[in-house]
Amino acid sequence: MNWKTLLAAVAGVGFALPALAQDREFRLGLITPPVHVWNQEVAALNDTLQEVSGGRFSVVAFPSGQLGNEATMLQQLQTGALDMAWLTTAEVTTRVPDMAALHAPFLVDNIADAAEVLRSEPAREILDGLPRATGTVGICYAMTGMRQLMTRQPVNSAADLSGMRFRITPAPAIRTFFEMFGAAPAPMPLTQVYDALANGQIDAIDMDFESIINFRYYEHAPNMMVTNHHMFGMVALVSARVWGAMSEEDRTLIGDAIQLHCDRTIDRFVDEEAGKLERLREASGINITDNVGPEFFGDIVERWDAEWANQTPYVARLRELVAGL
Repeated sequence: MNWKTLLAAVAGVGFALPALAQDREFRLGLITPPVHVWNQEVAALNDTLQEVSGGRFSVVAFPSGQLGNEATMLQQLQTGALDMAWLTTAEVTTRVPDMAALHAPFLVDNIADAAEVLRSEPAREILDGLPRATGTVGICYAMTGMRQLMTRQPVNSAADLSGMRFRITPAPAIRTFFEMFGAAPAPMPLTQVYDALANGQIDAIDMDFESIINFRYYEHAPNMMVTNHHMFGMVALVSARVWGAMSEEDRTLIGDAIQLHCDRTIDRFVDEEAGKLERLREASGINITDNVGPEFFGDIVERWDAEWANQTPYVARLRELVAGL
């Protein structure tokens, strides 16, 4: 189902309201800092919306978790207290288990294939469950690159990871992966990670190149394994209550603008991923181990799939999709 037909689903769960034609400044929440690509594209989205709406619509961003963590923002979207948010797909898995398939370990081995998955029909189908499960409309996906492992101490084998306190994004599918190789998952907000590494509260992190560079995590976790073990997606959400109050014309206008900037976000990460890795190679004091693939973790992919295939058919569907790329 295309986002343009989602109003029927919204109406079906009681969120449709009389369409209103009026000027609107949309409040959009993010957990990422202003320097992040997501935030840059939200700023550009504001410009696009003002242009295509003749000044009727604009977006004001609330970065760095100013409105609360992602769970809090999802609740605000459900009630209509928040208009829009760009949230990680990890957070949405807590309400929509099918989305956990996007976090299957080693689903893809490069960022170009990750982009293909996020733009695929099976991935878009998962968005159909959002209005009923979350009270939101999922317009499109974007990403923040591939996830890598960074540790305070050198790692020579998967056994060295056992018992390490790993900061993770709090999502059941991600927690499963880390628990399967014996780590101790430690969910915490992005803004607390640097200090937690500095004071030894955590031993390691699971992070993308963009955030590693922006937050300089390598200053306290100088050992990086280039694993590409997870693709890390974003989903652009609009409150179903807000969406239901718009005219069909305005939904099309706003949806097209958001889709444009989701696509630009994906394209930027694909185009810039290799350059970001090179920047990290040039940074002082980083020990980088390349090409750490699934074999490093033994049979973890098979074990993860066996557990999560019972919870969503999209694990098998996305594995089949990637096999054909």
